Amino acid sequence: PSRARIVLLEAGPTILASFPPPLRDAARSSLSALGIEVRERTAVTSVDAHGVTAGDERIVAGTVLWAAGVAASRLVTTLGVPHDRAGRVLVEPDLSIPGHPEVFVVGDAAYLEQNGTPLPGVAQTAMQGGVHAARMILCRQRHQPTRRFAYHDKGSMAIVGRGSAIADFGWVRFAGPLAWLSWLFLHIF
Repeated sequence: PSRARIVLLEAGPTILASFPPPLRDAARSSLSALGIEVRERTAVTSVDAHGVTAGDERIVAGTVLWAAGVAASRLVTTLGVPHDRAGRVLVEPDLSIPGHPEVFVVGDAAYLEQNGTPLPGVAQTAMQGGVHAARMILCRQRHQPTRRFAYHDKGSMAIVGRGSAIADFGWVRFAGPLAWLSWLFLHIF
């Protein structure tokens, strides 16, 4: 790593946009301390065998790692219901699809907003959504009304580098080695 040039390009206004600004700043600082160039508001316009082009700038590279956003499975586009630009189904508040109350979509294949913010496409959302959908199927079998899905955010963490991470549990936020150790512990647990 000491002989490599690492450039992180983020098309959006900031890295780790789902985290609060102080944690994004801590992550940016940790990456810079590792010698990584962080460039925000820099969209990649093309990639080839010799590097990338970002706007008018050419960055020559022997290795390019692309970690763009997630798109939903093409299977959900066959349902014939509205979806967002990432292909996620615009689900009803109970996670069923419009016009088909017997079909439920969960996880990163579903688009639902809570408090004006789209639910994150992470395992935590999918697991809670799966449990909710199963309960709603049972409600339908019993001819009971379904209920709105309520996502409970248990927190988010991100590894930034060896010995560095950020953690946001809502009630407490921290960065650095303590966040890294917490990440290790929680993932092993």
